[in-house]
Amino acid sequence: MLRQVLYVARMDLKFLFKARETLIWVFVMPIVFFWFIGTVTGGGGGGLIGKGSLALWPGEAPGFLVDQLELRLTEQDFVVTRHDSLPAFEGSHRRLRLPDAFTDSLLAGRPVELVYGDDSEGLYGNFRELKLSRAVYGLLADLLVSGEADSAAMAALSATPRALSIDISSAGERIVPPSGFSQSVPGIMVMFTILIMGTSGAVFLVIERRQGLLRRLAYAPISRLGVVLGKWLGKLVLGMVQIGFAMIAGSLIFGMDWGADLPMVLILMLAYGAMIAGLGLLLGSLARTEGQAAAIGVVAANLLGALGGCWWPIEVTPPFMQKLALFLPTGWAMDALHKLVNFGSGPAVVLPHVLGMSLLAIGLLFLTAKLFRYE
Repeated sequence: MLRQVLYVARMDLKFLFKARETLIWVFVMPIVFFWFIGTVTGGGGGGLIGKGSLALWPGEAPGFLVDQLELRLTEQDFVVTRHDSLPAFEGSHRRLRLPDAFTDSLLAGRPVELVYGDDSEGLYGNFRELKLSRAVYGLLADLLVSGEADSAAMAALSATPRALSIDISSAGERIVPPSGFSQSVPGIMVMFTILIMGTSGAVFLVIERRQGLLRRLAYAPISRLGVVLGKWLGKLVLGMVQIGFAMIAGSLIFGMDWGADLPMVLILMLAYGAMIAGLGLLLGSLARTEGQAAAIGVVAANLLGALGGCWWPIEVTPPFMQKLALFLPTGWAMDALHKLVNFGSGPAVVLPHVLGMSLLAIGLLFLTAKLFRYE
């Protein structure tokens, strides 16, 4: 029976990889979505955390206060670079322009306008703008408190310990909050596993039934369970090829770090792929037409991706959404990946996820064997 299962799986894979649609959605579209979703949700793996570059145009005769401003910007995690070339400054991704005679204007009480430009959008841009405002208003407050308008007094005030300070640390064992590519790469990988294995697995099964290919298998000396296992194995191998490519591309192109528990990540994704392969076969056994299978597969993949935390970190959603995600296969996978990759929880924490997915995969296989139709 094993030889028969392997034969069906091999033929199934050959049939799947002959379709150009499969190659495009396995090897091209995931990278496009990695880049798009990762860019929209914050860029690199650090997201809102980490240092941001800032081009500074000091203007003519900036005076000593520009040094104090640069010091406060550095304290707000900006990497400041002064420019003396206007084209280079204007071509910078994030830039701050000071007016001429910056120090003299402030000391004389004249209005001073700082012009800030940032090509970032969304939360990332708003976060950097907030940190810039803290640096600017901090300088203004220190200037008012010092009472002496010279560099020595400002430096002494800057070195004075603050009467009130806030110590901020992450709750739990979180290492890097999932945002940017650290969210989009695993999230899109999980969603595309359903999209490709679920949709293509179901559609191709319907096509084989319509073309009479499954009817031929009915006359072959292969049991119904053997055919189902062969089809399931073929879809699983396709899924693991897709997952492996997504992980490698995510690491090499987008700098994705899969953490210290990579073997458990692979085991988790194997269990997830086995579950989704069974789900795709079940859909293919129930669907009557290719259009029906494709529509259900695409809608289900996008809906499960959105509700399961594939498009954005589920941790930023309301509590009831976080609880709902734990009842979804995508939510299981993303919760386990976040715990392994981002929160440093250790392999033992995701063992229930792996066990649950494996049991559901077995249950789906036996259910599909009951409902599987040759014609």
